[in-house]
Amino acid sequence: MLRILFLALCGLLTHTRADPGALLRLGMDIMNREVQSAMDESHILEEMAAEAGKNRPGVKPIKGITNLKVKDVQLPAITLNFIPGVGIFQCVSTSMTITGKSFMGGNMEIIVALNITATNRLLQDEETGLPRFKSEGCEIILVSVKTNLPSNMLPKVVNKFLDSTLHKVLPSLMCPAIDAVLVYVNRKWANLNAPMPVGQMGRVKYVLMSIPTTTASYIQVDFSPMVQQQEGNTIQLADAGEAFKFPEGYAEGSSQLLLSATFLTAELALLQKSFNVNVHAMKIGQLPPQTTKTLAGFIPKVSKAYPTSKPLVTQIRINKPPKVTMKTGNSLLHLHGTLEMFAARRRGKAPVSLFLLESHFNLKIQYSVHENRLQMVTSLDRLLSLSQESSSIGAFNEKKLTGFITDYLQEAYVPVINDALQVGFPLPDFLDMDYDLAELGIVENALVLDLKLN
Repeated sequence: MLRILFLALCGLLTHTRADPGALLRLGMDIMNREVQSAMDESHILEEMAAEAGKNRPGVKPIKGITNLKVKDVQLPAITLNFIPGVGIFQCVSTSMTITGKSFMGGNMEIIVALNITATNRLLQDEETGLPRFKSEGCEIILVSVKTNLPSNMLPKVVNKFLDSTLHKVLPSLMCPAIDAVLVYVNRKWANLNAPMPVGQMGRVKYVLMSIPTTTASYIQVDFSPMVQQQEGNTIQLADAGEAFKFPEGYAEGSSQLLLSATFLTAELALLQKSFNVNVHAMKIGQLPPQTTKTLAGFIPKVSKAYPTSKPLVTQIRINKPPKVTMKTGNSLLHLHGTLEMFAARRRGKAPVSLFLLESHFNLKIQYSVHENRLQMVTSLDRLLSLSQESSSIGAFNEKKLTGFITDYLQEAYVPVINDALQVGFPLPDFLDMDYDLAELGIVENALVLDLKLN
């Protein structure tokens, strides 16, 4: 009995296990940029310095110093290091001048060089599910102190005064700066899991699978993307079968986004109805006229059924979800469907079906990014199979149509696919990332975007 329960539980866990559909690896390049830009945008050190001289409720004045002011705050130098399993260690180096009236009665000026250090722990917000940095263990380390106090004063008195003054002023003045900067960084995650439209067909939402993982070299964020049709139905990501991972060889500290073939397959399922088409045109690209006379060159029985040439109408229906496959350097879109050809009739009469073929063909996919959306352009790779399902003109060898259908798909049908794909697919919205600068590569089971900075 216990064995049965164990097997049932294992089966349940296997069924509910979700593989990430997208992986994000944040290197130090992006994190350095974001912390530095947050520091610049917030002007937080200058604001803290301006607050230093104000009387604040509940804060006692420093004994022995009046008219306290902080000025000449230097542009900080920021150093970051990843802490495996925790987040980021941050050190902000700066210098400033503290002025005021000293206990001696004269003007006092203290030039301080210091480091502000803290651990920025990376968490997942319980309410929003978004990544969030939280500051812990802020410390102020004095690098150097210079003062205009008289040199003939007893060193012990001076040192005691400086120690008392700086240890009262600096932590309450500088440590809130770390928290304030993180507020700016955390805001740039705000839209990460917001639903993003795919034209009028549906939406994509990047949902975090778990708390991001920090290693010695990067932060990894695992997504279980949600792909929904316009009416709200969720398209499940298929079991990948094989794990996908970041390839080696990228520059130390760089950042990448990995999109699985199964995720792209789910996104393309949103467009499946757009891949259905009725083609009435007689002249298509470089093809011969689309008439029964042209078709009779491949199937002689057509000329017997239609001695007078009639325009052709072609109907293509995709009856299985599109599927994306990826091998290193190559990506294909697999389409299974039916191709039915009709002979048109005049005076508003419905066209007559000539034959219905089951078909399977592949399209090569080229990827690019435009305005932060993944774009695809296809070209015909191979017509893999044709099989006759029905025919009003009698049995015929469908293989004789291989060349005719191949040319038709490339000239008439591939443009329809490419038009539908122009809608583009949204990429994760985080940290003001500009994906248009990314370099794209195709690896086993995944597309890699090597993220670049301005």
